[in-house]
Amino acid sequence: MIFLKKVKLETIADLRKALQTAIELEHATIPPYLTANFTLFNTGNDEISNLIGSVVGEEMLHLSIACNLLNAVGGRPVLNKPGFIPRYPGPLPGAIDTGLIVPIEKFSKELVNEVFMGIEEPEKHVPIHSLSVGPEKMTIGMFYAKIIDLIGNLEAAAKAAGTTIFTGNVKDQMTYEKFYPETLLFRITDEATAIRGIKIIVDQGEGSPIDPFVAPKDDNDVNELAHYYRFQEIYEGKTILPDPAGGYMFGDPAIAFNPDQVPNMWPNPKMDDYPKDTQAYINSRFFNYNYTSLLNCLHQTFNGQPDKINTAMGIMFSLRLYALKLLAIPDPNHPGYVAGPSFEYVVE
Repeated sequence: MIFLKKVKLETIADLRKALQTAIELEHATIPPYLTANFTLFNTGNDEISNLIGSVVGEEMLHLSIACNLLNAVGGRPVLNKPGFIPRYPGPLPGAIDTGLIVPIEKFSKELVNEVFMGIEEPEKHVPIHSLSVGPEKMTIGMFYAKIIDLIGNLEAAAKAAGTTIFTGNVKDQMTYEKFYPETLLFRITDEATAIRGIKIIVDQGEGSPIDPFVAPKDDNDVNELAHYYRFQEIYEGKTILPDPAGGYMFGDPAIAFNPDQVPNMWPNPKMDDYPKDTQAYINSRFFNYNYTSLLNCLHQTFNGQPDKINTAMGIMFSLRLYALKLLAIPDPNHPGYVAGPSFEYVVE
């Protein structure tokens, strides 16, 4: 489980800072998930790939909701600074330094169990059990709950003074019905829509304390497992089903994993570790230029140019091309391994 550092949440400035942290946190899960999924391409592990791909799509949704929310309360999302991408391996943004360390690695069941399930782990599992949380740390769910409380307190005080905290230009917010229906990604204009957006983030990631499935009314009428439980299915190799006797159980169909074709990617690659005259370096640079361009484009999308999302989506699809090229190139520094994407911000 990820534990976040306790932060001061009292003022509108605190709220904006917390929402920027939320944007960075939601983004930081995408490179590890994407990399694992890239290594599953054309390996016969389509069901696992589809499950991870569905999580990636929802993490992008969560990032978008957090950006819309920050815009709604008069902030400006920042997605194109060098430090926006965390260093892998390392803790996620806002996390306790001694907590979960997240790498960039090829897919393995160990990675799913030890890292991906740790990222998405809720305070209470199904079946429910309590987890100890010390006074100087909080879970992601607690973090978002405190944001909801702060929004309520600040908006109540603002209304008493005849104003509102939702002062941002609604035109700066992004909706994208080609990928996300308006039930999931919508403009945030008041306390009710803000809470609705935050609950989508939490429910899709953790689920509820009593049900591993996201409520259909909150997820476009699709009865899907929360992220933690999708990863649990992958690790156990079985599907989560309602138990006729009550609760939930692992059953058929099986979710098989064949590791034979998964490329043996050297973990946590860095572009500058590759000799500059090698194909590994050249393709790593292409990949990182594209990822940097994607972040720049997303920054523009959430700062007054929402139509830029179309350009961003085009760049996003090109990332897989360069990632697959890297995964087909021997790592020049590590015999027996292949190169891989490093997700670094390139400044030139």
